[in-house]
Amino acid sequence: MNYILFDDTTRINMLPLTFTRPVAEIRFGILTIREKWEFYLKSKTSTKTEEYLSKKFPLVFAIDADNLWINGSFSPNEKLIEEIKSLKPQQALLSSNVLIAANSGDLKEFDFKNIESFTKFQSHAVAMRIENPWDIFSKNGEAIQADFHLITKGRKSIALSSTNKVLGVENVFVEEGAKVECAILNATTGPIYIGKDSEIMEGSIVRGPFALCEHSALKLGAKIYGPTTVGPHSKVGGEVNNSVIIGYSNKGHDGFLGNSVLGEWCNIGADSNNSNLKNNYAEVKLWNYEKERFVNTGLTFCGLIMGDHSKCGINTMFNTGTVVGVNANIFGSGFPRNFVPSFSWGGAAGFTTYKLKDAFEVAARVFERRGLVFNETEQEILIHVFELTEKFRK
Repeated sequence: MNYILFDDTTRINMLPLTFTRPVAEIRFGILTIREKWEFYLKSKTSTKTEEYLSKKFPLVFAIDADNLWINGSFSPNEKLIEEIKSLKPQQALLSSNVLIAANSGDLKEFDFKNIESFTKFQSHAVAMRIENPWDIFSKNGEAIQADFHLITKGRKSIALSSTNKVLGVENVFVEEGAKVECAILNATTGPIYIGKDSEIMEGSIVRGPFALCEHSALKLGAKIYGPTTVGPHSKVGGEVNNSVIIGYSNKGHDGFLGNSVLGEWCNIGADSNNSNLKNNYAEVKLWNYEKERFVNTGLTFCGLIMGDHSKCGINTMFNTGTVVGVNANIFGSGFPRNFVPSFSWGGAAGFTTYKLKDAFEVAARVFERRGLVFNETEQEILIHVFELTEKFRK
């Protein structure tokens, strides 16, 4: 069986996070959605996504095996895996009217319009799905619980040293190479996962559910309220509540981040804060790229959604329900507007366009700091995003 994770119409709702990745590359819980599927399927997957992303996330189509297409906005569980694996060629699995999976057999070409002729079955599995950016932090507690049980089952945690104060030690799992000293960990409210070669520095206070992924760090005296996920190769300090950092991003200093999602290669300056609650306790609205207007989230608490490569200077203040696009650079006093387009340079006083040449120079330096190369493929993706988002900068 050849497994392909595809983007459906959910992708546009997940912008700006999906300007630079397929939906399946979004992390919530401990793992990305792709990593969850590959763990359950015990198989690698490829991707059907936007053409400009396909060089980095290529589609692998098998001509000598059944091709099974899976909606990358759904998170797997044992029941859903069972239903999907039982699909025969020309059969599809739906949740109400939403396509979860389809077996196209060994057809040399496949178009989703062909689904109309497939035999359709309704799924009886109750599977999590992300349809909007705020789902990532809203459903993160449930996702951490599921991933924790998935990846720690049958395994033994590395022991924590006696310098730590731990409540609910049976709900704490520490991977090899992790360092934790003089910290307070409360896992009675949800599991705490500490990834390989990560570090929780002295004085940090963590209340689960919480995931610290590989090669990441909580800095001295960090205060973390779950459900929160810090993706790989990230540094976090200050106060964080119910937020997800996808990976390779830093919020390394004091300041508050709450009910928020940060993409990759982001940096939050010292003493920066976001509001996650309106003064009048009203429902929060968030910018939607498809409708090109603010839409209701149904949430009272909703903070900052920040796309890849975006950064803010020290003492930046973000209003409740702020969306920042890809490769924006924000600085200065006052509150910038609630929607900051991609490749914007400035702040509350106004924005100009962040030139590609300058943005690429910064990206190259940031990649180099992680031992990576900002290559032509990465540049081409950002050039395309620059062009796609031009109308929002006018």
